[in-house]
Amino acid sequence: MSAKAYLSISAEVKQALAAGKPVVALESTIITHGMPYPQNLEMAKNVEAVVRKHGAVPATIAIMDGRFAVGVSGEDLERLAMEGGKAAKASRRDVASILVQGGLAGTTVATTMQIAALAGIKVFATGGIGGVHRGAEDTFDISADLEELSRTPVAVVCAGAKSILDIAKTLEVLETNGVPVIGYQTNDFPAFWARQSGYKVDHRFDSAEDIAKVVALQGDMGMGGVLIANPIPEGDALEASAIEARIAEAIAGAEKEGVSRKALTPFLLNRIFELTGGKSLVANIALVENNAMVASKIAVALAAMAAPKPAVRRA
Repeated sequence: MSAKAYLSISAEVKQALAAGKPVVALESTIITHGMPYPQNLEMAKNVEAVVRKHGAVPATIAIMDGRFAVGVSGEDLERLAMEGGKAAKASRRDVASILVQGGLAGTTVATTMQIAALAGIKVFATGGIGGVHRGAEDTFDISADLEELSRTPVAVVCAGAKSILDIAKTLEVLETNGVPVIGYQTNDFPAFWARQSGYKVDHRFDSAEDIAKVVALQGDMGMGGVLIANPIPEGDALEASAIEARIAEAIAGAEKEGVSRKALTPFLLNRIFELTGGKSLVANIALVENNAMVASKIAVALAAMAAPKPAVRRA
Protein backbone atom coordinates (compact mmCIF):
# COMPACT_ATOMS: atom_id res chain seq x y z
CA MET A 1 0.00 0.00 0.00
CA SER A 2 1.38 3.42 -0.95
CA ALA A 3 1.80 6.25 1.57
CA LYS A 4 -0.86 8.25 -0.27
CA ALA A 5 -3.40 5.57 0.63
CA TYR A 6 -3.09 6.83 4.23
CA LEU A 7 -3.59 10.47 3.26
CA SER A 8 -6.74 12.34 4.32
CA ILE A 9 -6.98 15.95 3.19
CA SER A 10 -9.80 18.19 4.39
CA ALA A 11 -12.21 19.50 1.78
CA GLU A 12 -11.04 23.09 2.28
CA VAL A 13 -7.36 22.26 1.84
CA LYS A 14 -8.04 19.93 -1.10
CA GLN A 15 -10.02 22.62 -2.90
CA ALA A 16 -7.34 25.23 -2.23
CA LEU A 17 -4.57 22.99 -3.59
CA ALA A 18 -6.60 22.10 -6.68
CA ALA A 19 -7.23 25.79 -7.36
CA GLY A 20 -3.58 26.76 -6.87
CA LYS A 21 -4.36 28.86 -3.82
CA PRO A 22 -1.71 29.44 -1.13
CA VAL A 23 -1.65 26.83 1.66
CA VAL A 24 0.50 26.82 4.81
CA ALA A 25 1.22 23.59 6.68
CA LEU A 26 1.27 23.71 10.50
CA GLU A 27 2.76 21.03 12.75
CA SER A 28 1.08 19.42 15.72
CA THR A 29 3.73 18.43 18.28
CA ILE A 30 3.54 22.03 19.44
CA ILE A 31 -0.10 21.20 20.26
CA THR A 32 0.46 17.78 21.79
CA HIS A 33 3.84 18.23 23.45
CA GLY A 34 4.71 21.92 23.34
CA MET A 35 2.01 23.57 25.44
CA PRO A 36 -0.56 22.62 28.08
CA TYR A 37 -4.31 22.47 27.44
CA PRO A 38 -6.22 24.77 26.84
CA GLN A 39 -3.44 27.20 25.81
CA ASN A 40 -2.43 24.76 23.05
CA LEU A 41 -5.92 24.78 21.52
CA GLU A 42 -6.18 28.56 21.70
CA MET A 43 -2.75 28.89 20.13
CA ALA A 44 -3.63 26.48 17.29
CA LYS A 45 -6.81 28.40 16.46
CA ASN A 46 -5.03 31.76 16.63
CA VAL A 47 -2.25 30.59 14.33
CA GLU A 48 -4.79 29.37 11.79
CA ALA A 49 -6.52 32.76 12.02
CA VAL A 50 -3.21 34.51 11.30
CA VAL A 51 -2.72 32.37 8.18
CA ARG A 52 -6.20 33.21 6.94
CA LYS A 53 -5.74 36.93 7.69
CA HIS A 54 -2.71 37.00 5.41
CA GLY A 55 -4.40 35.32 2.47
CA ALA A 56 -3.57 31.64 2.80
CA VAL A 57 -5.37 28.46 3.88
CA PRO A 58 -4.07 26.77 7.06
CA ALA A 59 -3.41 23.03 7.04
CA THR A 60 -2.69 21.69 10.51
CA ILE A 61 -1.12 18.25 10.12
CA ALA A 62 -1.26 15.29 12.51
CA ILE A 63 -1.75 11.52 12.50
CA MET A 64 -5.37 10.83 13.44
CA ASP A 65 -6.56 7.25 13.92
CA GLY A 66 -3.91 5.83 11.64
CA ARG A 67 -4.28 8.43 8.89
CA PHE A 68 -2.17 11.35 7.68
CA ALA A 69 -4.63 14.14 8.48
CA VAL A 70 -4.02 17.37 6.56
CA GLY A 71 -6.29 20.19 7.66
CA VAL A 72 -7.19 19.05 11.19
CA SER A 73 -9.96 21.26 12.57
CA GLY A 74 -13.07 21.38 14.73
CA GLU A 75 -13.62 18.43 17.07
CA ASP A 76 -10.48 16.67 15.82
CA LEU A 77 -8.31 19.67 16.69
CA GLU A 78 -9.88 19.89 20.14
CA ARG A 79 -9.36 16.18 20.69
CA LEU A 80 -5.71 16.47 19.70
CA ALA A 81 -5.21 19.37 22.12
CA MET A 82 -6.97 17.59 24.99
CA GLU A 83 -4.95 14.40 24.47
CA GLY A 84 -1.74 16.42 24.70
CA GLY A 85 1.21 14.34 25.83
CA LYS A 86 -0.92 11.18 25.87
CA ALA A 87 -0.71 11.24 22.09
CA ALA A 88 2.42 9.86 20.47
CA LYS A 89 5.18 12.11 19.18
CA ALA A 90 5.77 10.97 15.62
CA SER A 91 9.12 11.42 13.95
CA ARG A 92 10.30 9.50 10.86
CA ARG A 93 11.04 6.23 12.64
CA ASP A 94 7.59 6.10 14.28
CA VAL A 95 5.34 6.85 11.32
CA ALA A 96 4.77 3.39 9.82
CA SER A 97 4.14 1.77 13.20
CA ILE A 98 1.64 4.45 14.29
CA LEU A 99 -0.24 4.16 11.00
CA VAL A 100 -0.51 0.38 11.27
CA GLN A 101 -1.61 0.63 14.92
CA GLY A 102 -4.28 3.20 14.01
CA GLY A 103 -2.76 5.65 16.48
CA LEU A 104 -3.04 9.34 17.28
CA ALA A 105 0.10 11.48 17.12
CA GLY A 106 1.49 14.96 16.93
CA THR A 107 3.88 15.26 14.01
CA THR A 108 7.38 16.69 14.40
CA VAL A 109 8.96 19.09 11.92
CA ALA A 110 10.45 16.17 9.96
CA THR A 111 7.20 14.22 9.76
CA THR A 112 5.11 17.30 9.02
CA MET A 113 7.45 18.07 6.11
CA GLN A 114 6.99 14.53 4.77
CA ILE A 115 3.20 14.73 4.96
CA ALA A 116 3.08 18.27 3.56
CA ALA A 117 5.16 17.18 0.55
CA LEU A 118 2.92 14.15 0.08
CA ALA A 119 -0.11 16.48 -0.02
CA GLY A 120 1.57 18.98 -2.34
CA ILE A 121 2.07 21.79 0.22
CA LYS A 122 5.27 23.78 -0.25
CA VAL A 123 5.37 26.09 2.79
CA PHE A 124 5.32 25.16 6.46
CA ALA A 125 5.35 27.35 9.59
CA THR A 126 6.63 26.07 12.92
CA GLY A 127 8.12 27.47 16.12
CA GLY A 128 11.73 26.31 16.05
CA ILE A 129 13.39 23.37 14.36
CA GLY A 130 15.06 20.51 16.17
CA GLY A 131 18.80 20.21 15.88
CA VAL A 132 21.95 19.00 17.55
CA HIS A 133 21.50 18.64 21.30
CA ARG A 134 24.11 19.91 23.69
CA GLY A 135 26.49 17.09 24.50
CA ALA A 136 25.77 15.35 21.19
CA GLU A 137 29.46 14.46 20.91
CA ASP A 138 28.66 11.88 23.60
CA THR A 139 24.97 11.14 23.04
CA PHE A 140 24.76 11.53 19.22
CA ASP A 141 21.35 13.18 19.84
CA ILE A 142 20.64 14.91 16.53
CA SER A 143 17.12 15.68 15.34
CA ALA A 144 15.80 14.03 12.18
CA ASP A 145 14.58 17.50 11.17
CA LEU A 146 18.01 18.39 9.81
CA GLU A 147 18.30 15.51 7.35
CA GLU A 148 14.66 15.90 6.35
CA LEU A 149 15.37 19.50 5.34
CA SER A 150 18.08 18.24 3.01
CA ARG A 151 15.77 16.00 0.99
CA THR A 152 12.14 17.14 1.26
CA PRO A 153 11.15 20.11 -0.94
CA VAL A 154 9.29 22.15 1.67
CA ALA A 155 10.16 25.65 2.88
CA VAL A 156 10.19 25.80 6.69
CA VAL A 157 9.68 29.15 8.41
CA CYS A 158 10.94 29.12 11.99
CA ALA A 159 12.39 31.32 14.73
CA GLY A 160 15.70 29.51 14.31
CA ALA A 161 16.60 26.49 16.40
CA LYS A 162 15.37 26.06 19.94
CA SER A 163 17.97 27.63 22.20
CA ILE A 164 18.08 24.45 24.32
CA LEU A 165 20.20 23.07 21.44
CA ASP A 166 23.80 23.48 20.33
CA ILE A 167 23.14 26.07 17.62
CA ALA A 168 26.69 26.14 16.24
CA LYS A 169 26.65 22.38 15.62
CA THR A 170 23.09 22.57 14.26
CA LEU A 171 24.19 25.09 11.64
CA GLU A 172 27.22 22.95 10.79
CA VAL A 173 24.99 19.92 10.14
CA LEU A 174 22.64 22.02 8.00
CA GLU A 175 25.65 23.21 5.98
CA THR A 176 26.94 19.66 5.58
CA ASN A 177 23.51 18.58 4.32
CA GLY A 178 23.35 21.47 1.83
CA VAL A 179 20.37 23.20 3.44
CA PRO A 180 20.23 26.94 2.69
CA VAL A 181 19.54 29.03 5.78
CA ILE A 182 17.76 32.21 4.69
CA GLY A 183 17.29 35.16 7.04
CA TYR A 184 14.03 37.05 6.64
CA GLN A 185 14.97 40.68 7.25
CA THR A 186 17.90 39.56 9.41
CA ASN A 187 21.58 38.71 9.09
CA ASP A 188 21.56 36.88 12.42
CA PHE A 189 20.33 33.36 13.02
CA PRO A 190 17.74 33.61 15.81
CA ALA A 191 17.65 31.44 18.92
CA PHE A 192 13.92 30.88 19.39
CA TRP A 193 13.14 33.04 22.45
CA ALA A 194 16.03 35.40 21.62
CA ARG A 195 16.46 37.33 18.36
CA GLN A 196 20.16 36.53 17.99
CA SER A 197 22.26 33.43 18.57
CA GLY A 198 25.66 34.92 17.78
CA TYR A 199 25.74 33.15 14.40
CA LYS A 200 24.93 34.38 10.91
CA VAL A 201 22.49 33.12 8.27
CA ASP A 202 23.74 32.08 4.82
CA HIS A 203 21.75 34.68 2.91
CA ARG A 204 19.39 37.54 3.77
CA PHE A 205 16.26 38.58 1.90
CA ASP A 206 13.93 41.38 2.93
CA SER A 207 10.83 40.43 0.94
CA ALA A 208 8.59 37.38 0.87
CA GLU A 209 8.56 37.60 -2.92
CA ASP A 210 12.33 37.13 -3.18
CA ILE A 211 12.25 34.22 -0.75
CA ALA A 212 9.47 32.65 -2.82
CA LYS A 213 11.77 32.84 -5.86
CA VAL A 214 14.50 31.02 -3.91
CA VAL A 215 12.03 28.35 -2.76
CA ALA A 216 10.70 27.83 -6.29
CA LEU A 217 14.19 27.57 -7.81
CA GLN A 218 15.38 25.24 -5.06
CA GLY A 219 12.43 22.97 -5.86
CA ASP A 220 13.02 23.15 -9.63
CA MET A 221 16.61 22.03 -9.09
CA GLY A 222 15.52 19.13 -6.88
CA MET A 223 17.69 20.35 -4.02
CA GLY A 224 15.45 19.72 -1.01
CA GLY A 225 14.07 22.16 1.49
CA VAL A 226 14.82 25.73 2.51
CA LEU A 227 15.09 26.94 6.11
CA ILE A 228 13.78 30.47 6.62
CA ALA A 229 14.89 32.08 9.88
CA ASN A 230 12.44 34.68 11.16
CA PRO A 231 13.33 36.27 14.53
CA ILE A 232 10.75 36.58 17.29
CA PRO A 233 9.27 40.13 17.33
CA GLU A 234 11.47 42.44 19.37
CA GLY A 235 8.76 43.27 21.89
CA ASP A 236 8.18 39.57 22.66
CA ALA A 237 11.81 38.41 22.85
CA LEU A 238 13.40 37.28 26.11
CA GLU A 239 16.77 38.58 27.22
CA ALA A 240 19.40 36.18 25.88
CA SER A 241 21.57 35.81 29.00
CA ALA A 242 18.55 35.35 31.28
CA ILE A 243 17.01 32.60 29.13
CA GLU A 244 20.43 30.91 28.81
CA ALA A 245 20.63 30.67 32.60
CA ARG A 246 17.17 29.06 32.75
CA ILE A 247 18.14 26.63 29.99
CA ALA A 248 21.22 25.57 31.94
CA GLU A 249 19.02 24.90 34.99
CA ALA A 250 16.57 22.88 32.90
CA ILE A 251 19.34 20.78 31.32
CA ALA A 252 20.82 20.08 34.74
CA GLY A 253 17.39 18.91 35.88
CA ALA A 254 17.03 16.62 32.87
CA GLU A 255 20.44 15.05 33.54
CA LYS A 256 19.56 14.53 37.19
CA GLU A 257 16.29 12.80 36.30
CA GLY A 258 17.78 10.79 33.44
CA VAL A 259 15.54 12.30 30.76
CA SER A 260 16.81 11.78 27.20
CA ARG A 261 15.93 11.12 23.57
CA LYS A 262 12.44 12.13 22.40
CA ALA A 263 11.30 12.96 25.96
CA LEU A 264 14.07 15.53 26.37
CA THR A 265 12.69 18.48 24.41
CA PRO A 266 9.18 18.40 25.99
CA PHE A 267 10.80 18.09 29.44
CA LEU A 268 13.08 21.07 28.84
CA LEU A 269 10.33 23.26 27.42
CA ASN A 270 8.06 22.52 30.39
CA ARG A 271 10.86 23.14 32.89
CA ILE A 272 11.80 26.44 31.23
CA PHE A 273 8.13 27.45 31.36
CA GLU A 274 8.21 26.87 35.11
CA LEU A 275 11.54 28.66 35.61
CA THR A 276 10.45 31.73 33.63
CA GLY A 277 7.09 32.01 35.34
CA GLY A 278 5.29 31.34 32.07
CA LYS A 279 7.14 34.01 30.07
CA SER A 280 8.63 31.41 27.73
CA LEU A 281 5.14 30.24 26.73
CA VAL A 282 3.99 33.79 25.95
CA ALA A 283 7.08 34.28 23.79
CA ASN A 284 6.56 30.89 22.13
CA ILE A 285 3.04 31.78 21.08
CA ALA A 286 4.17 35.16 19.73
CA LEU A 287 6.93 33.68 17.60
CA VAL A 288 4.70 30.94 16.16
CA GLU A 289 2.11 33.52 15.10
CA ASN A 290 4.86 35.67 13.57
CA ASN A 291 6.19 32.67 11.63
CA ALA A 292 2.69 31.88 10.38
CA MET A 293 2.38 35.43 9.05
CA VAL A 294 5.69 35.25 7.15
CA ALA A 295 4.94 31.75 5.83
CA SER A 296 1.57 32.99 4.55
CA LYS A 297 3.23 35.85 2.67
CA ILE A 298 5.68 33.43 1.05
CA ALA A 299 2.87 31.01 0.13
CA VAL A 300 0.87 33.85 -1.42
CA ALA A 301 3.91 34.93 -3.45
CA LEU A 302 4.55 31.34 -4.61
CA ALA A 303 0.92 30.94 -5.68
CA ALA A 304 1.10 34.21 -7.62
CA MET A 305 4.25 33.04 -9.40
CA ALA A 306 2.60 29.76 -10.40
CA ALA A 307 -0.71 31.30 -11.52
CA PRO A 308 -1.32 31.25 -15.27
CA LYS A 309 -0.71 34.65 -16.85
CA PRO A 310 -3.65 36.23 -18.68
CA ALA A 311 -3.38 36.15 -22.44
CA VAL A 312 -2.30 39.41 -24.04
CA ARG A 313 -4.76 40.66 -26.61
CA ARG A 314 -3.27 42.06 -29.77
CA ALA A 315 -4.97 44.74 -31.77
